[in-house]
Amino acid sequence: MPRAGLTPLSVTEAAAALIDEIGFENLSMGLVAERLGVKTPALYKHVVSQADLAHRIAVRAMADFADAIRDAIQGRAGSDALAAGAQAMRTYVREHPGQYAAGDAAARQAGPDDPIIPAVERVVASWAAMLHGYHLDSSQEIHALRMLRSVLHGFSTLEAAGGFKFDASVDDSFTWIVDFLDRGLRDITTSSTPAG
Repeated sequence: MPRAGLTPLSVTEAAAALIDEIGFENLSMGLVAERLGVKTPALYKHVVSQADLAHRIAVRAMADFADAIRDAIQGRAGSDALAAGAQAMRTYVREHPGQYAAGDAAARQAGPDDPIIPAVERVVASWAAMLHGYHLDSSQEIHALRMLRSVLHGFSTLEAAGGFKFDASVDDSFTWIVDFLDRGLRDITTSSTPAG
């Protein structure tokens, strides 16, 4: 029996949960319809196309991702904020690999009026807040943000894809990496502080 009361939000939520199970690259309107117990054409009353649905997922995912980092670093600074924010990213990617992939794909395709832009800006603001305790020079902050995203995105997506095969503890490796980043950030802060 078809499910009554579908809305753009309920379709988006169902599709988001589905791609965490099957992967963003396997998203299809047919599979979403099957999940919701409706015929595929019924979805088009609520979303324009599969691309529209993917974009709705991405906007939702980036907002949730920003909130996860923000909540993790609340009341923390410096090393504590870095460790908490990094772990929040790792956890989000591990628990929502499809949604994270959707957000990452959409972020690269954003246009000037795209609703993904404010969501991505919230992610960047959360990361900037995480770095605030290091008192970086404004000219260095963008480099630090890019470094953190590159390292933590790489680690988290590799882990979610089962990319770490050695026997050594993945948790220990993650802690080592975060400690290494922390030492580097503190060293930059110290070396850029005028003497005297």
